[in-house]
Amino acid sequence: MATMPIPKLLISMGAPMMLSMLTQAFYNVVDTFFVSHIPDTAAVAHMGDKAINALTLAFPIQMLITCLGVGTGVGTGAALAMHFGRKDREKANLTAGNATLITLCYFIAIFLFGVFGADAFIRSQTQDPVIAELGVSYLRIIAVLSFGCLGFMSLEKKVLAMGRAKLGMTGQLLGALTNIVLDPLLIYGVGPFPVMGVVGAAYATVIGQFLSLIITGFFYYRDTHFIDHGIRYLKPAASIIGRIYQVGLPAVIMQALTSVMSYGMNLILVAVSESAVTAFGLYFKLQSFIFMPAFGMSNGMVPTVSYNYGSKSRQRIAESIKYGLIYIGAIMLLGMLLIQVFAPDIVGIFNLANESKRLSILALKTASLGFVFAAVGIVLSGLCQALGNGTYSLIVSCIRLLIVILPLAYILSRQEGGVNLVWMAFPIADFVSMLAAIMLARHLYYQKVSGWSQSLMNEH
Repeated sequence: MATMPIPKLLISMGAPMMLSMLTQAFYNVVDTFFVSHIPDTAAVAHMGDKAINALTLAFPIQMLITCLGVGTGVGTGAALAMHFGRKDREKANLTAGNATLITLCYFIAIFLFGVFGADAFIRSQTQDPVIAELGVSYLRIIAVLSFGCLGFMSLEKKVLAMGRAKLGMTGQLLGALTNIVLDPLLIYGVGPFPVMGVVGAAYATVIGQFLSLIITGFFYYRDTHFIDHGIRYLKPAASIIGRIYQVGLPAVIMQALTSVMSYGMNLILVAVSESAVTAFGLYFKLQSFIFMPAFGMSNGMVPTVSYNYGSKSRQRIAESIKYGLIYIGAIMLLGMLLIQVFAPDIVGIFNLANESKRLSILALKTASLGFVFAAVGIVLSGLCQALGNGTYSLIVSCIRLLIVILPLAYILSRQEGGVNLVWMAFPIADFVSMLAAIMLARHLYYQKVSGWSQSLMNEH
C-alpha cells in the first residue's frame, strides 16, 4: 500500500474483485440466455420473450436478496478484520455469530415473502397471465430457497477477513459453473431431467448458490483456529450488530437503490409495452458485464486511497485517482464501443420477437452513451468512500438511480414515440450524477486532503 507503484497496486487489488463481480454478472445473464430459447407452445407464442420478461419482473427481489447478503457480509468482514487485528477473539466470535443470526432473520423474512408476497409483487407489474405465472413460479423458488445466496455472501466475507480470498472465489466460481451446466438440463429437460422451463432456471440458480455456500462453508469451518463456533455466539448483541451495520448499512442501501430503480422502471415500461420491459431486462443484465468490472476496480481503489489518506500521502492519493480514472474509464469506453458496434450480434444470441430485439438494440446503444460519464461517477464515489464520507456516495447513487432516471423515464415514456425515447434517461442520469460526483468529491478533497502542509507531505 505504501510503496508498490500505484498502477500495479490497483491492478493487484482490483483484479480479484473484478473476477468475482464478473462471476456474479454471469448468474444474471445465463438464466436469461437459456430461457429466451424456451420453445413456443400451441397456446403461447414468443415464449422466450415472456420468459425474459418474467425474470425481469423478479429481478428487483433477486437484487435485494443479494444486497442484503453483500451488505451484511461487508460489515461483518470489516468488523472481523478489526477484531483479528486486535487479537480480540471473543468479539470476533460474537461478530461471526451475530452475522449468522442476521442472515437467518433475513432468510425467514424473504421465505415468508416468497410464500405470501411473490404473487402480488409480480402481478403489480404485469397484466399478462402467462408472464405473471412464469414470474411467480421463478421468484417463489428464488425467495423460498434464498438461504444459499444469503449464506454464501455472508460466509465469503468472513473467509476474506481470514485472508482466504481465493477460497471464497473458488466457491463462487464453482457455483456459477454449476448453474451454467444445470440451466439447459433443467430448462429443456435433457436426458433424465423433466422439462421445467423457467422453474428449471430458478432451481439451477439456487443449486449453484447452495453449492457455493457448502464449499465456502467447508473452508470456513475447517479453519476453526480463527473463530470459535457455538450457539451462545448467536445471542444478539446490540454493540456487535451496530458495528456490522456501521459499515454494512450504506452498502445495503446503495445496492437496494438498484432494486428500487428496476421495480420503478418495470412499472413505467409496462405501461408502454411488454416488449419494452423485456428490452430493459436484457439491457440491464448485459450492462452488468461492463459495470461489474468497473465496480471491482473501484473496490480495489478504495482501500488504496484509504491507506494513503491515513499516511497523508497526497501524491499517492492523486495517483490513485488518476489511474482509477484511466482504468475504469478504459473499461467503460471499451464497453461502449463494443456495444455500439456489436449490439445487434449480442442481442441476436437471444431468441426474441422482432420488436423486443429492436428495442433491446436501441436500449443498449442509447444507454451505453453514458458509460464514460458513469466511469467518472464510479471513481469519485469510491474516492468519497475512501475519505470517510459514504453519504456523498449515497447522494450520487440516489441522483443516478432514483432522482433523475425514474421521473425522466416517466416523462419520456409519455411522449409520442416514448418507447424509443425512454432509453435517453440512462445517459442523462449518468451525466447529471457525474456532475454531482465532481462537485461533492472536489469539496471533500479540498476539505480533507489539500489542507495538509507541504512539510508534512514531504515528511511522509
